Amino acid sequence: MNGTLLLRFAVALILLTHSVSGIFNNGINDFGNLYLNQIGFAPFGVFIAWSIKLSHVVAAVLLILNKYIKLAGFVTIFVLIMGIILVHFQDGWFVVGGGRNGVEYNFLLIIVLLAIMYPDGFVKK
Repeated sequence: MNGTLLLRFAVALILLTHSVSGIFNNGINDFGNLYLNQIGFAPFGVFIAWSIKLSHVVAAVLLILNKYIKLAGFVTIFVLIMGIILVHFQDGWFVVGGGRNGVEYNFLLIIVLLAIMYPDGFVKK
């Protein structure tokens, strides 16, 4: 069994459930219209929101298939970092408990994606 198999499936499940739920509850359009457009991305907020969620779906499929892992990882990490900067940083570290909507969850996903992308570390072979 590939050492990253469980991590790849776990991250893929997180990306898929987070994205698919937004498709069916109008969350993606709301995020684009009610947040991104309001902070200066108008009139492209909805397009950006859909691009983010579709990139998560594509990344999830690639992680499951174990294809283009670094590309999927880099794109997803970029999205997560932008989420930290634009959405979560102002709320601090904690997602729940010591706060709400903080950066800890994105931070963990970034670290797990890096572990998937570089299972042997950053050493050159």
